[in-house]
Amino acid sequence: MKLLVVTGLSGAGKSLAVNALEDIGYFCIDNIPAGLLPRILDFAQQGENMLEKVAVVLDVRGCRSPMDITAALDSMDKSLITYQILFLDSADEVLERRYKETRRMHPLSSYEGLSTSEAIGRERALLRPLYEKADYVVDTSLLSTAQNKERICSLFLQSHQQPMVLTLMSFGFKYGLPKEADIVLDVRCLPNPFYVPELKPKTGMDPEVAEYVMQFPQARELLRHIEALLDFSLPLYVKEGKSQLTVAVGCTGGKHRSITFVRLLAEHCRTLGYAPGVQHRDAGRVS
Repeated sequence: MKLLVVTGLSGAGKSLAVNALEDIGYFCIDNIPAGLLPRILDFAQQGENMLEKVAVVLDVRGCRSPMDITAALDSMDKSLITYQILFLDSADEVLERRYKETRRMHPLSSYEGLSTSEAIGRERALLRPLYEKADYVVDTSLLSTAQNKERICSLFLQSHQQPMVLTLMSFGFKYGLPKEADIVLDVRCLPNPFYVPELKPKTGMDPEVAEYVMQFPQARELLRHIEALLDFSLPLYVKEGKSQLTVAVGCTGGKHRSITFVRLLAEHCRTLGYAPGVQHRDAGRVS
């Protein structure tokens, strides 16, 4: 049985993640007390249950202290229960905005009478043991609902097929670095199609943009060096037991050069035997 513990900050997208996991065959259990976590395996493997893939949501609603969480994880480790942890994160200001837009209260605001900002800070401290042990951390600050679902599905549809889940992401530096990125590559040193009038409204998904970017010798040489870096480093990450790796390629706006490079790098990684997930974080933004 595959057991996945889904956790993270309130408002970071756990409900959406659960919906995505259900769509790919997980049996999901929401909002359990930390003390019941070690007993989930017994439930899932008894009698007619015999579930193959189970996702359990463990968050601030069922935990009152980091010690509760640590005790539950220690109990599972001592019982040799195999599990993985998915942690959904987001920037504090994004979480506060989401609560303001939905007019909902943070759970700790309801329980303890804290302001939203105070509740978020306390929640981060409470969930620290889960964050530190997480196998997968997804920052949803700049992801749309569709992108968030795509990311979850790509992680857990692929994780049984290859030793490391590889994600290639394009982004725009003007919108901030992706917090989940393990490797960040900067292609702003290349000529920018943004300043070519007929290419400005297009993206690196359009052949004419890709042709413009890659017509320059320095672009082809940079791509060659990046491919060599991945050739060398990806097997090392696998050897070290890394379960997921996110390689982010950035240009100014995340629409032209970075998308072009991510698409070419994805093709290269497929020749190496990987099945990379591809995300273009800022492709849909209005410049």
